[in-house]
Amino acid sequence: MAIGSTIHTFTVQLSDVDRGVYDELQLRVARHPSETAPYMLTRVLAYCLEYEEGIGFSEGVAATDEPAVMVRDLTGALVAWIEVGAPDAARLHTGSMKAERVAVYTHRDPDKVSAVWAGKRIHRADEVLLHSFDPGFIERVAEGLERRSTATLTRTEGRVYFELNDVSGESDIHTRSAG
Repeated sequence: MAIGSTIHTFTVQLSDVDRGVYDELQLRVARHPSETAPYMLTRVLAYCLEYEEGIGFSEGVAATDEPAVMVRDLTGALVAWIEVGAPDAARLHTGSMKAERVAVYTHRDPDKVSAVWAGKRIHRADEVLLHSFDPGFIERVAEGLERRSTATLTRTEGRVYFELNDVSGESDIHTRSAG
């Protein structure tokens, strides 16, 4: 945890119908002073939408050599490298070299995020997936953010329904390749 970080706790009722994952998650998330609420909430969404055994958060914006979210197998090997926001091509290249799977979740304009990758070297770029949401979705739900939050997250047929402390929103999950 970075010095000066604020700890947020989330109790999330997760119903991922598309993947057949149903669970109640208890999350402790360190929010760095420079981290925006939409960025942190996108980290939480990425964690929930990628949830599987071995998943964990890194130190967030303070982590320089790890992704925002990662999945390790029982041997400790890196299985999934999951970035948040607008990572540069070098981070995606590194992640794709180290992990079997790389994904990016962004609360920003996906065209602008992917434009900076054009012409850059990214290992297995066609396999790197960029996930984004409808404009304003993350910002709207972030209005419900508190230090202790209760959330319900449902994904079905490529659409996400998210309620955070009685503030709700819904969005399609838009997915494209980085390559």
